[in-house]
Amino acid sequence: MVNYSAALAFVFCLIAANVIAQDRYAVHYKFKPGAIYSLEQPESWLSQKALLRRDRDKVLLDSTDLPVADKYVETLSAFVNDFIFHSKWLNASIVHASSAEIKHIAALDFVSAVILVAKGGPSSLESSTKNYKSKRKKKRLKKSRETSNFSFQNSVLGISDMHNAGYTGEGVLVAIFDAGFLNVDKIPAFDHLFEGNKIAATKDFVLAGSTTVFRADTHGTGTLSLMAAYDPKNLIAGAYGANYILCITEDVDSEYRIEEYNWVRAVEFADSLGVDVINSSLGYNFFDDPKMNYSKEDLDGETAIITKGANMAAEKGILVVSSAGNEGNISWKTITVPADAKGIIAVGAVNRNFEKAGFSSVGPSIDERIKPELVAYGTGVTLWRQEEGTSSSSGTSFSAPQVAALAAGLREANPDWTNKELRDQLLLSGSQYSDPDNELGYGIPDFTRAMFGRFDKKGDPEKSNVARIYPNPLIADQLLVEFGVSTYCTMKLYSSNGKVISEHDLERTGNNFPYSVNMKLLNPGIYLVELQDDSTVSKVKLWKK
Repeated sequence: MVNYSAALAFVFCLIAANVIAQDRYAVHYKFKPGAIYSLEQPESWLSQKALLRRDRDKVLLDSTDLPVADKYVETLSAFVNDFIFHSKWLNASIVHASSAEIKHIAALDFVSAVILVAKGGPSSLESSTKNYKSKRKKKRLKKSRETSNFSFQNSVLGISDMHNAGYTGEGVLVAIFDAGFLNVDKIPAFDHLFEGNKIAATKDFVLAGSTTVFRADTHGTGTLSLMAAYDPKNLIAGAYGANYILCITEDVDSEYRIEEYNWVRAVEFADSLGVDVINSSLGYNFFDDPKMNYSKEDLDGETAIITKGANMAAEKGILVVSSAGNEGNISWKTITVPADAKGIIAVGAVNRNFEKAGFSSVGPSIDERIKPELVAYGTGVTLWRQEEGTSSSSGTSFSAPQVAALAAGLREANPDWTNKELRDQLLLSGSQYSDPDNELGYGIPDFTRAMFGRFDKKGDPEKSNVARIYPNPLIADQLLVEFGVSTYCTMKLYSSNGKVISEHDLERTGNNFPYSVNMKLLNPGIYLVELQDDSTVSKVKLWKK
């Protein structure tokens, strides 16, 4: 009897050890054989909006748009505890399995790689608050209850001008990936989203069994408020008219690479619904398992899984706006992934003096690309996270969504622009486009400059001395002029019959900024603007409404 009990205890120990050893792995496949879906019938898995976006950008469907093969999943099902999800873009399955089972999986001839992505099992409802406080302290900048005037942060990007022109992101689909959207369903500034059915979809990719994204963390609440809040007294965000997809991809209980896979799966989900703009105020470099850590040499726009996902999103016509990171004051200093991705916009932060915020991560990428691409106000930003009212907080997490909101307004105004054109126009509008650096990138973007800037014949933003005037048609009183590389020029205004109407001597503080001319007394009509400095003469037509 004693021997029998000892043997039984030994068996139970083995079972317990096997359960403890259950971790999460990404199983990548070598191929993507025929499935139940066909590239000739994309409407089976992509929305009409997603197909129209691909058509606009001339993006051809390919195997990455098809799901992983059913026969692979069937074979793996004999070895895994459960499937967490499948990624068609990465051609991989995220599974919960023991190390012994993983050895069998790795030996399968259709498996290219098996990667440990997280220790232990998926987060559950019972453990969803474990280590919450310590991780928040580690990852987020301190927030303050002191608030600032939201009109200032809007003015930095020309958001008021965008609203005055009638653009609030109406009809644009925006996805936000974050750690949680706690209180969104209770804050009055978001009521219009629910009343107008503007929350198109929600998905929790972290918590098993979760049916809501209005949980866990207010970080996503803050980022959403900087895009979608509408309360005239407290906060009017840039794209309050847009539709939103809200996804939880960041696990507040731990830090493992599975969060990168969550992120890519969320992009696939948003892509299938036809998303136009993605805001991601997340960044990764160090993990709970040091073996997963990235080095600065990995910031090449190709290595990290989340970066690969961001690259693919851009290639499929989605504008990805990512926070650059808050590492500027610590030893890392530079950007985090996915801010290193190609074809996206990484956003840094400036203070009230329009200087780089100390915490804002700097570039370049390891392959010497300008990073961040743009910056926005990020110190003491007015946002909404708690039910009782607005507060202020700092970080590139909160400068990025302001740029994403600007992008949504520009997308509404210019539905025919390709993703590249939208991105290029935003860069072209940067306050230091002609002289970018790796602290502020191309500078602070602006609605009016982005809206009325031009492309050269190659499709690249112009850097020449050709004059740009905007807005054109001129509706209000102020005309902005970009011309030459000097800080002064003369402007002559001619009527349609060739007569000189007026002449102005223009000055500006630096050649990264436009000249400003008050045209309040100008009557409606068509005019010719002639600009001249020491070396260049340029003529542009102006229409005054």
